[in-house]
Amino acid sequence: MRKKRFYLLICILQIASPLLTTLIAQTAVQNLFSPPETETDTSITIIWDKPLADKPILDYAVYVDGSPIGHSKITNYTINRLKPNTIYLISILIKYQDGKNSLFTKGLKVRTKPIGKIFNVLDFGAKPDSGNINTQSIQKAIDACTAGGTVIIPAGTFMSGALFLKSNMTLYIAKGGVLKGSLNTADYLPMIKTRFEGWEFQAFASLITAGKLDSNGPYNVRNLSIRGEGKISGGGAALGMAMAQNNPNAARGRGRLICLMNCENVNIQGLEIEEPPCWNIHYTYSKNITCNNLKINSLNSKTPNGDGIDPDSSTDSYIFNCTFSTYDDCIAIKSGKNPEGNQVSRACQNIFISNCNFIEGHGLSIGSEISGGIKNVKVTDCELGNLLNGLQIKTTEKRGGYVKDVLVKDCNLQLIKVVTTLPYNNDGEPAATFTNLENFEFTNLNMTNAKTDKPVIYVAGFEDAAYYVRNLKFNNITLPIKSTIFIKHADNVSFENIRTVDGQHPEYNAIENINVRY
Repeated sequence: MRKKRFYLLICILQIASPLLTTLIAQTAVQNLFSPPETETDTSITIIWDKPLADKPILDYAVYVDGSPIGHSKITNYTINRLKPNTIYLISILIKYQDGKNSLFTKGLKVRTKPIGKIFNVLDFGAKPDSGNINTQSIQKAIDACTAGGTVIIPAGTFMSGALFLKSNMTLYIAKGGVLKGSLNTADYLPMIKTRFEGWEFQAFASLITAGKLDSNGPYNVRNLSIRGEGKISGGGAALGMAMAQNNPNAARGRGRLICLMNCENVNIQGLEIEEPPCWNIHYTYSKNITCNNLKINSLNSKTPNGDGIDPDSSTDSYIFNCTFSTYDDCIAIKSGKNPEGNQVSRACQNIFISNCNFIEGHGLSIGSEISGGIKNVKVTDCELGNLLNGLQIKTTEKRGGYVKDVLVKDCNLQLIKVVTTLPYNNDGEPAATFTNLENFEFTNLNMTNAKTDKPVIYVAGFEDAAYYVRNLKFNNITLPIKSTIFIKHADNVSFENIRTVDGQHPEYNAIENINVRY
């Protein structure tokens, strides 16, 4: 009976009057969604946006087929203990702090996967904790894996060189299991076509590689999951140095830890990711990539260019519940480098980052390789600690391209920077125009832990008024005492309700701007 009443309620909401529809839009969660490949045979992961109404929320109640099954304080949830190959109707009820509840969302129907065949690498000759190189044995398991199957790396440390994944499979690293990268560069041959810092060339293969790079081609690996409770650990700085010394492209010829190229529908979930030879996770010309509940660390290995996650000319990225301690950028959003990036012209777009903890690193960065354009980036409910450059949008006079439609909301952070004069990674022929930087919003931010020996918000556009950074909004931001804000070469910028912890206005240093209001 409860189930029938629930379905009846959903039907009523779907044919509601315009007034009720508006109420739902204001008070119910938005965009309830299950990212591709996050479902398993026993679980479904869902994410959503907060309601439009800006009211304090106690928590979210998750309902499956009309029955409550759990609560979440954040805007995502993984439902476990489900039946394989079964459709479930999932809805969210918001519980507000004032004691009121929202109406239910429109139900989301999701099917769990059927049970697939298991391929344990032990059955293919892999030997853990032996010092053996297990590349051939693990690759045999991958090659033998049937559609919908799972290759399992069980407990123990399995040394390996480059592995190549394929469509319609799962690589599962069990609790206590470690896929460990070899230190021998020969184990990452043959070299493959890849992209690094915006240019395409031959480089060493990565420990995990999926897809073949083709800037004009279709997705060639689909429906892939890399997950578990174990660890993927590369060869670290030592391997990266060896790769740089044994490749005509030097440092740009290093492999990554996980490299996805022309992939669609990939989920990376639940793992510790550490000691890469350069970037940890890099995906190029790809779509629907999810990174969920990852612990990413390149700090301990002090890996140069040890970025955490680098979305590169890709569409629809979902990064949530991840923790970063990196020896470079925690996240670096890219789209190619002049002049090649301008010619390829593939934007990086629709990037959603939420409920992540940025413990240490250079920053959450948009750039510097942005020649193909970057648009629709949303960062919500994140903790950005003592990062060298904080949340940074970075470019140079040579790049061209654009960055537009960036929203940063409901975060704790310590520094916001928009810079146009990078002193590094600045080789290559210049683009025909400067970068267009426009439509950024920063709202509901706690910056009270910011250092005040430099501006806590720093914005500097290009000197040419046609390329001023434009259309910026800063709303409801709390700063430490004696904070300063620097803004130069900007057009149409507003600061509303910007206060220090003692209720005072910060000091503004505004130079050569058009229509800046504070």
